[in-house]
Formats: sequence, C-alpha cells, structure tokens
Amino acid sequence: MLPTNSRTEAAVGRVDWLSVTLLLGGVLLLYYLLALLSLVVHQPPGAVLARLSDPDVIGAARTSLTASAISTLIATLFGVPLAYWLARTDGELTRLVTAVVLLPLVLPPVVSGMVLLTVVGPGTALGEVATARGFPLTRSLAGVVLAQTFVASPFVVVTAKATFESIDRSLEYASQSLGTSRLMTFRQVTLPLAWPGILAGITLAFARAIGEFGATIMLAYYPRTMPVQIWVSFTTLGLDNAFPVAVVLVGIAVATLVVLNALGTNPLE
Repeated sequence: MLPTNSRTEAAVGRVDWLSVTLLLGGVLLLYYLLALLSLVVHQPPGAVLARLSDPDVIGAARTSLTASAISTLIATLFGVPLAYWLARTDGELTRLVTAVVLLPLVLPPVVSGMVLLTVVGPGTALGEVATARGFPLTRSLAGVVLAQTFVASPFVVVTAKATFESIDRSLEYASQSLGTSRLMTFRQVTLPLAWPGILAGITLAFARAIGEFGATIMLAYYPRTMPVQIWVSFTTLGLDNAFPVAVVLVGIAVATLVVLNALGTNPLE
C-alpha cells in the first residue's frame, strides 16, 4: 500500500495541469471578453455610426491621430538610439538611465501630467518663452504631443532594447572586422535584424499614445483627444454618448493586436 504522500502525489500527477491553468486563466479571459462585448453590443451600430458624424467626435479623432503620429515619430527618432546605447553598455550609469526610462511607465498618468506642468506649464521659464513666441506648450496640440511622448516613448525604448540585446553580437564584430564603421554596421546589420521588434515597440507606443488621458488632460484639455472627448461626453451627456468614441478606440486596440500578431513571426528566424 502506498504511503499517504505517495497517493497524493499520484493523484496530483493524474491531473492535467495544463487544463487547470486554462480553467483558471479562462476566468480572467471571460472577464475581458464580457467587458468588450458589452461595449460593442450596448448600442445598435446605426446609433454609433450616427454619433461618429458629430463634429466634436471627428475633431477629437483628428487630434488624437495627428498627435499620436507625431509623438510616436519623436519616440522612435530618439528612443531607438537610446535603446541601442542601453543594450550595448553596462554599469551604474546604464542602470540609472534604464530606471529613468521606466519611470513614466510606473507613474500614474495624472502625476505625469503634473510633473510636465512643472516644466512646460504656465509660469515656468520654458512655458513663458514658448508662449511669447506664439507656440504655447499647454492647451495646444504641442501639449498633447508632449504628454503622449512622455507616457508612450518608453515602450519604444524598452522593446527595442530587448530586441538589440537578443541579436548575436558576433555578427556586428564580423562586420566591423571587415572595416565597416560602427554606424554602417548598425544600419546594415543590426537595424535590419532588430526592425521587427522595433516596429512592435512603435506600434505599442502609438496605441498607448492614442489612448492617453491623464497626462493629456492636465496639459491640454483643448484640443480634445478621443479619451478626453469620451470623458466630456460621459460627464455632460451620459454613458450612451461616450460609446461611439470608445468603440473607435477599441477598434484601434484590436488593429494594434493584429499588427503585433503579424510581427510575432520573424522572417529572419
């Protein structure tokens, strides 16, 4: 007769742990799906489409798309070089810089907006200089871009850094041993290999930027972005009037997932 511990272990061994994980995780998955499906079916499609023709909704969508494209471009131009430097260096300075990059990811968005107001807000030296030159950094498209760049750019840096670290450095050494400069090696060897991962980071940054609310509303209540328009519609006209813009944002989120899934298979592997 088997000891008690042995019988328990045998019973546990007969349990399909993979099925258990699916069952447990399925509870959370069901929670996600119910919330999304409820949003989509809450109103008939005709009512949603009619609300989408509202000038305020169209203006908010235009502002969000424009600002998100600009902030994502800025994040890419400056974030990819920073990610490469972080991936190819080590030491206390590297760890400190990495911590600074991660800071916007852990700060509450409203706090991020407060932090930015101390730098570019009314009454600050930079804010006053920009306003005097006809380029205000708050209550403007520039304010939206600044807020979005702050909260979204870390996605580019973190994702690109991980991608650069995964590349076999012997390929770079081989290129440089043939007399190729470090810049040319980066352009001809490293960047093509890292591009799928970088593009994934860019996609995540765009999705985060277009959904940004807390920091944006602190810096630029006007012009309204889609998240701000959702909040205004909800607080002034009720939940039903906030649904159309929310559906647009869900559509963008789904499109982001499609892009990320397409990037999941690296043709170079």
